[in-house]
This record gives sequence, C-alpha cells and structure tokens, in this order.
Amino acid sequence: MELRQLKYFVKVAETLNFSEASRALFITQSTLSQQIKQLEQEIGSQLFQRDSHAVSLTEAGQELLPYARRTIHDAQVCLDRMTDLKELLTGTLNIGVTYSFSPILTETLISFMKVYPKVKLNIYYKPMSELLEMLREREIDFMLAFRPSKALPEVESHTLFSNYLAAIVNLDHPLAKKDKVTLAELQNYDLALPSKGLQARNAFEQIRSKYFCDLRLRIELNEVNILLKLIRQSSLVTILAEATTHNVKGVKAIPLDIPDNEMSGCVHTLRDSYRKRSMLEFIRMLSDSVAIRERINAWL
Repeated sequence: MELRQLKYFVKVAETLNFSEASRALFITQSTLSQQIKQLEQEIGSQLFQRDSHAVSLTEAGQELLPYARRTIHDAQVCLDRMTDLKELLTGTLNIGVTYSFSPILTETLISFMKVYPKVKLNIYYKPMSELLEMLREREIDFMLAFRPSKALPEVESHTLFSNYLAAIVNLDHPLAKKDKVTLAELQNYDLALPSKGLQARNAFEQIRSKYFCDLRLRIELNEVNILLKLIRQSSLVTILAEATTHNVKGVKAIPLDIPDNEMSGCVHTLRDSYRKRSMLEFIRMLSDSVAIRERINAWL
C-alpha cells in the first residue's frame, strides 16, 4: 500500500467522481482508476461501487476513509517536523481568515514573505463555520477569527486583541460626529448589514435579541469590502467589528453604546496538533504588527 494510492482514494471519496478527482490530482483518469484498482486488490475489498450514473463508497471504503486521512496527515506532520529540524523555514502554511480580519492581515503577510521567501502561503477567506470545518479536516494550519459565542472543545483559542462592535459610516454622516451610538439612534437610519452567518452579524444579533429594536434593514451583503465601499458612497450605516476598518479610508467606526460589546480577536488551532515553526513565526509577527498594537491601544 502506497501513500500516493491513499491520497488518490481520499480524493475520489471526497468528490465521488473519478473525472473530477483526476483533474484535482493532475493525473489522467485511467491512471487514477488503475491505482485505485491496485489498492483494492492489495486490500482484498472493493472500495467504490461504480455504475453509469454515480460513484459511492462501499462498506470497506467507508471503513478505510478515516484511517487513510489519518495516515496522510501523519505523513505530512512527519515531513513538517523534518523540515523544522533543519532550522529552515520552508514548505507551505495554510491560513484561514474571516472577512473581518482581512484589513489587519496585510502588513504581516508582506513582512512574512520578505523574511521567509521559501514558505508558500495559502490564504483562505471564508465564514467562520467553513473555516472551522477546514480546521477539523486539517486543511488549514490555523485560523484567524473572533472568539465564537460558544466554546469549542476541540479548538484552542489564543487572544490577540480585544475589540468591539461599531456603527460604520462615511465621514459626512451625522453619526460621524458622535463618540458612541445607541440602538435607539440606529433606528433613524437605513442599515446595510453583513449577511447572517458572518461573525459581526452573529454578535450583533445576539446583543440585539436582548432589546426591542426595530431597525431599517435595506441590504445584506456577504462581502465586507463591497459593504465598506457602499458605506463610503452612501448614507447607509453598517455594523462591523472596529478592526474591520483598519487602514480603510473614508469611513469612521463609532462604538455601539450597549453592554457586553466586546469581541476577542483570536488565533484558533486544533488542540494537541503539531505547530509548524512557520506558523509560530507568522503568529509572532502578527502579534507584533502595527495593526494589532493599534487594536490593543484602542481598547485600552
């Protein structure tokens, strides 16, 4: 049994499509089918049920899948450890980032690439629920997101900074002159909010549910950069974490005047998972970045 064959098996199991799997693996479909057949012969069991319409896992395939994934992961951990032992930061670092963290990440990305040009960075911008699934499947090494409302037993969270929800408006908006904004004041303006499922929206709805507040919601968007552009060019108000506006010109973040208005920006990793040296160095550089220091000073 070869590691390559296990990788091929896992990809077919994930896609349930030999054609799609072969494209993702950059091999021909005939090569893929041959390798899977050799694996089945060595194991002595059929792994996939194939017909003209669909591909599905057999009972043997379902039993093999978690072990194959673990074997592939352990092999990658072994390679990562050997690379680290050479005291050379090389290889690949996979980072998951929620949209709110996008503005404060740029500085560290540029600095890291200059200092460690041999490390390839894969950055995934997605909602937290999708990133958590990628973390559990070990598709990313760590993720940057605000702390979830409920603790996750398999995830370890390290706080980078404390932040708060804010009303975001353009510089000419009447609210831009205020130091704080109440929910009652928000009722006087049209709102453009991040879509449900995004962290800032979830935090806002959790707080808002404690109070009777009928807001004038005009639009929902799942892309924060477009949302901020819309705010700059209109009289709309949005609700985001203050950190989202880092280095964004033409807007102002006014803290919401409500109890428990706190969000902790965190690095999230799987408990007891191997920490690459490149990951530890990236987090160190992020912690020392101007963006993070400004968030800390703003909270103080």
